[in-house]
Amino acid sequence: MAQPVNFRNMEHQLGKELVLDELFDLTLYKRIREIVSDDLKPLFDELIPTETKHLKFWQDFFSLDVNELDLRRRLKLSLLTAVARVFGNLGIHLVIEAIEVYGVRKYITVWDKYKGTPTGEAVHKILEDEFQHEDEIVSSASERLIHPERVRDIFLGLNDGLVEILGAVSGFFAALSSIPAVIAASAAVAVAGSISMAAGAFGALNSEKEVERVEAAKKEFIDGKLGEVKAGSSSAAESAFVVGVSYFFGALVPVLPVLLGAVNIFWSLGFAAVVMVFISTVIAFLSGMRMRKRIVTNLVTLLIAVAVTYGVGLLARSIFGISI
Repeated sequence: MAQPVNFRNMEHQLGKELVLDELFDLTLYKRIREIVSDDLKPLFDELIPTETKHLKFWQDFFSLDVNELDLRRRLKLSLLTAVARVFGNLGIHLVIEAIEVYGVRKYITVWDKYKGTPTGEAVHKILEDEFQHEDEIVSSASERLIHPERVRDIFLGLNDGLVEILGAVSGFFAALSSIPAVIAASAAVAVAGSISMAAGAFGALNSEKEVERVEAAKKEFIDGKLGEVKAGSSSAAESAFVVGVSYFFGALVPVLPVLLGAVNIFWSLGFAAVVMVFISTVIAFLSGMRMRKRIVTNLVTLLIAVAVTYGVGLLARSIFGISI
C-alpha cells in the first residue's frame, strides 16, 4: 500500500532550501563586495538589500529561523570567493550571472509546481524581483570589458573536443596496432575537428547577426522606429578562433596519455573522465544546471562514445584486415 505524501514535511524542506539559498547568495555578495574594485561596489550595494529582503521574506513565510549555512554551502562559498579573488572582475561577473541564472530557474520550477497555492504566490513575487530588478542590475554593467559567453564557449569547446577525440582514439586503438599510427590519426582528426568547429561557429554567428539585422529592418518598417540590433560582444572571426582553439585543447586530453606512453585506451579514458568532471562542473555552474546531472550525463556519453567507436574499430580491423 502506497504511503501518504507528507506535504507538511515537503513544504518545510522546500522552505529550508529556499532560506539557505538566499542566505548563501547574501553571504556571498557581502564577501565579494569586500574585495571588488570601487567601480563594482555600487552593483553589490543594490544586490545586497534585495537578497536581504528575500531572505527575510522566506524566513517569515515559513517561520524558519535559519541563519547558518550547511557544510556543502560553506564549501561552495569558499570556492566561489576564491574564484572572485583569483580571476578579478571576470570571475566576479561569471559568479553573479551564474547565481542569478540558477535562482531564476529554481524559482520557475518551484512556481510551476506550487502555482495556485500560497507558496506559488510567494514565489511569483520573488520572481518579479528576479526579472525586473536583479537582472536589470547585473545586465546594466555595460562598461565591463569581459564576455561571460566567451568563457562558456571555451568550456563547451573543450567538452566537445574531449568527447569526440576520445571516441576517435578509442576506435584507432581497436583498429590499429601501431602507437605512432594512433597518434598520427588522432592528431589529424583533432586538427580537422577544430577547423570544422571554428568554421561552424563562424557561419552560425554570421547567420545570427544577419537574422537580427533583418528583424531590426522589419521593426523599423512596421513601427517607423529604428530597430535595435543586439550589440555583439565579439566578431564572428574572434568567436570562431576561440571555439576552434578550445576544441583543439580539449582534443589533446585523450591524446596526451598516448604521447606519454599509454598502450591502450584505459589511460586516455581515465584522464579524460577526470577532466570531464571538472569541465562538466564549470559548465553546470555557468548554465545553472544541476551539477550531478550534468556530470553523470557527460560521463555516460563518454563511455558510450568509447564503447561504440572501439566496436567500430574492431569491426573495421576484422573486415578490412588492417595491420598497421
